[in-house]
Amino acid sequence: MKLDIEDYAKALKELGHPSRLKVYKRLAKAGREGLPVGTLQKELGIPGSTLSHHISALVSVGLVKQQREGRTLYCIPQFKRFDALIEFLCEECCADEPEDLQG
Repeated sequence: MKLDIEDYAKALKELGHPSRLKVYKRLAKAGREGLPVGTLQKELGIPGSTLSHHISALVSVGLVKQQREGRTLYCIPQFKRFDALIEFLCEECCADEPEDLQG
């Protein structure tokens, strides 16, 4: 999943907010099935309208998707998108170092 530099910058911007970073980390801990919004709200102590704003920001950059099951709205981390972001940050790591210094 190759994105352009603007997409990466937007994702990093959204993760740069402490509350959004907490939300993403908690979802990552939960795994591929995600968590209900109510659970996130209770565990993180973020008011509902504020949490909704933060989740929307993460959804807008593809780091989270939402899925409704009955009356429950789940937030699901999108690990492929996050992995692409990390890969982008690391792809040229140490490329300019002399070969004898590369691990």
